[in-house]
Amino acid sequence: MTERDQQTSLPTRVVIIGGGFGGLNAAQALKSANVQVTLIDRRNFHLFQPLLYQVATGGLSPADVSSPLRAILKHQKNTAIVLAEVTGIDRARQEVHLRGGDCVPYDHLIVGTGVRHHYFGHDDWSDIAPGLKTIEDALDIRTRIFLAFETAEREPDPIKQQEWLTFVLVGGGPTGVELAGALAEIANETLRKDFRQIDPRRARIILIEGNDRVLTSYPPKLSAAARRSLHRLGVIVMTESLVTSVDDRGVEFKSKESTQRIDARTVLWAAGVRASSMGRILAEGNDKSLDRSGRVLVDPFLNLPDDQRVYVIGDLAMFTHQTGQPLAGVAAVAIQQGKYAAKTIIARLAGKAVKPFRYSFPGDMATIGRNHAVADIKGFRYSGFLAWISWVFLHLMKLVEFDNRLLVFVQWVWYYITHNRGARLITGEHRLPIRD
Repeated sequence: MTERDQQTSLPTRVVIIGGGFGGLNAAQALKSANVQVTLIDRRNFHLFQPLLYQVATGGLSPADVSSPLRAILKHQKNTAIVLAEVTGIDRARQEVHLRGGDCVPYDHLIVGTGVRHHYFGHDDWSDIAPGLKTIEDALDIRTRIFLAFETAEREPDPIKQQEWLTFVLVGGGPTGVELAGALAEIANETLRKDFRQIDPRRARIILIEGNDRVLTSYPPKLSAAARRSLHRLGVIVMTESLVTSVDDRGVEFKSKESTQRIDARTVLWAAGVRASSMGRILAEGNDKSLDRSGRVLVDPFLNLPDDQRVYVIGDLAMFTHQTGQPLAGVAAVAIQQGKYAAKTIIARLAGKAVKPFRYSFPGDMATIGRNHAVADIKGFRYSGFLAWISWVFLHLMKLVEFDNRLLVFVQWVWYYITHNRGARLITGEHRLPIRD
């Protein structure tokens, strides 16, 4: 056998960048294929982002919503995991470049590196108003929330004390709504008897949204139900309001024709996202192949228009071929696209024709505190306790590993009975309350 014959007899090399919902599902869908899979990620774990807000509010610990990638894929013999940061892609040579100088060759490449926070030209706000995308973000937010109550306890000035007891959330999407609901429950229930100088129930939770309603991706009826649930919890919702300035003492926003200010020591950002830097790497200097948020324009098969060997999935992909509008940046899209990319590679290797990607909408859900949620499942739209039970069950079932499901279930049951959030820890250096 010649050297060339030996090379062609080797399994096809599929490299996946990103171990999120899309990348992980792509890898799992290739389990039985005659391919060699290499999954590259900067983290050694898969993060279940829909429950990250519960880490940020002390309801769950980081390990409850994370699973080591090697543990998930340990029985998948055709898959190797590389813990590394991708610095470049040479499409001509079909190589992925890693920090440190290593290269990983590929025959097919799947890229699903997700998104990061978008401050709409005000990146300097990021240190003051953190977003929620990573475990580190969640721990930072958790510390800010509980440190605010601790500092208010020591503050004798009633005006400054109220500043520490005021929380502003920018963005009325699912993350903002769920954070607001959890914050209200912390103030009204979890911490109600924990302090001596302050009454946590005096906390003001303010949600600012630029559109005319919260949860704009949901039907108007469910948006209205979500707003009623937030009002029931004491959350102040300000719609048609655009934030114009953020500093360490509060925010300014424009509402209709007036500009207002809210003095608050804790501001959290949930207003927008932009694609990871991998988009520009794939664009190779051609900004026309990116949308305004940095997402990569793909063809109906999730490929780069000029390269059928490269697939872009999840939040990084700008896919408009189904409805003319981009798909939502939710886990279901990434999961379906990851599986589709894997099946398309298998079909093409077998010389079979493939159909364009079609997204099957499984539904949307958002929870707004205990016993209240909104759900849009295959045209069946409902809210309240039934939606909340559905949300609990579906999120438990979607956790990757069984031990995560068990741990989360036990903690949810305990919290439901006691109102106690057991992971409300203040971590990090120099985190003692400091009075001005």
